[in-house]
Amino acid sequence: MTDVKDAPNRPAAKPVWDQNGQARDEARSAGTNGWLRGTIGEDWLIYAAVSAVAVVIGVVGALSTADDIARRGGVYDPRTPLLWDMTSIAVIILLTPALLAIVRRIRREPVLAMRIALAVATIIVFSAVHITGMVWLRKFIMFLAGSAYDFRFSLATVLYEFRKDVVTCVLIGGGMWLMDARREAQRALQVAPPPPAASPPSTAQTIWLRDGTKSIRIEPRDILWISSAGNYIEYSLADGSSHLIRGTLASAESELSRFNLARIHRTRLANLGRVTGVQSKPSGDFDLTFDSGHTVGGSRRYRNAVASLERNDASA
Repeated sequence: MTDVKDAPNRPAAKPVWDQNGQARDEARSAGTNGWLRGTIGEDWLIYAAVSAVAVVIGVVGALSTADDIARRGGVYDPRTPLLWDMTSIAVIILLTPALLAIVRRIRREPVLAMRIALAVATIIVFSAVHITGMVWLRKFIMFLAGSAYDFRFSLATVLYEFRKDVVTCVLIGGGMWLMDARREAQRALQVAPPPPAASPPSTAQTIWLRDGTKSIRIEPRDILWISSAGNYIEYSLADGSSHLIRGTLASAESELSRFNLARIHRTRLANLGRVTGVQSKPSGDFDLTFDSGHTVGGSRRYRNAVASLERNDASA
């Protein structure tokens, strides 16, 4: 930075279990798009850190340059070295938002070759803008002071400045990379959802049946039976309505067994809490009658599921 020379057909759906009657929506991470998204919010911490380090380096470098001139027999005057270094640093600070945005773009790029190409292009553009900006800023300041500034443009001068810009760009970009990665890791830890607490068996629950964009909330006690239908299961309710939901009967049985829904057939679950009658058949199969008046059939293979109901019916 120091210028020494010049100083399906049917939408897939499934039931969602919700504690205390409240829907559980999927958490989605919010983000800000755009290359210059880093111009707001917490990114000012990164800009402040880069600016502070750059200014300190520039001041120390300018004072060292003035001291070197004095050691060689010249006059100790830090004003000119400070002007050269501060104009260079001013341009670098102005470039930090764009540099941070490019660093984030490189971090998101999955292809290594593309990352390298973007990094090389960034260094070249950074150096070109930095050299052009500081030269014209110096010319403008010297013009206001009634003097002139000569950059002594040549290939050697450009390569001299470019060599320093490569180091500057890599160091600043690398620091931004590390700071941004650390902040993202901290944010991920902060927004990570806590593990769900175990629900007491006695706590009432609500079932959300989601079919595409439509959600239907029902109580387990309103279910009479559930039947399998290919890749779907059909919930039949006491009010006579039914809802076809993508899922498996085995999954529904696992979730609803605590609500006294039991398998009475290979393709059917029944809410035993709403059964008012059991009628046996000579084959061993049986029919269940619900308090709503509806009747469904059960298989003899699952006779044990209604054994307690038959005992209660016999004792009555």
